[in-house]
Amino acid sequence: MRAVVQRVKKSRVTVDDKITGEIGRGLMVLIGVEEGDTDADAAYIAKKVSALRVFDDAEGVMNLNIKDAGGEILAVSQFTLLGDVRKGNRPSYFTAAGPDEANAIYRKTVELIQGNGIHVEEGIFQAEMMVDIANDGPVTILLESHKLF
Repeated sequence: MRAVVQRVKKSRVTVDDKITGEIGRGLMVLIGVEEGDTDADAAYIAKKVSALRVFDDAEGVMNLNIKDAGGEILAVSQFTLLGDVRKGNRPSYFTAAGPDEANAIYRKTVELIQGNGIHVEEGIFQAEMMVDIANDGPVTILLESHKLF
């Protein structure tokens, strides 16, 4: 399971010209589910996202997590995070989980983050989405539940 986490000043996702999720200061989290990912992978990503200390404290040091900073999360499922371009230039998605499996693990991840007392807005699973991101910093963190990097 992979996640791209961006600290944002604001972010929103739109489907068919309707805003489905919108946040102010917080984290934009793009989530890709790999075939065979389990609830343990969801728990790892949810714990890391909830605990990442990427917000400035009173001294200007990145020392606060999302909850301490009073931020929100916008979560979007994105299977293209599993794109493999090691051979050629066209991404291969052979390791990406199928829709039912991916949605179940994605849902579990969101529920676990919410269980940490964090407000989560969302896109729509499998929809064609327009995502606006005002990356703050920029700060971008890559997470991988299998710890490949």
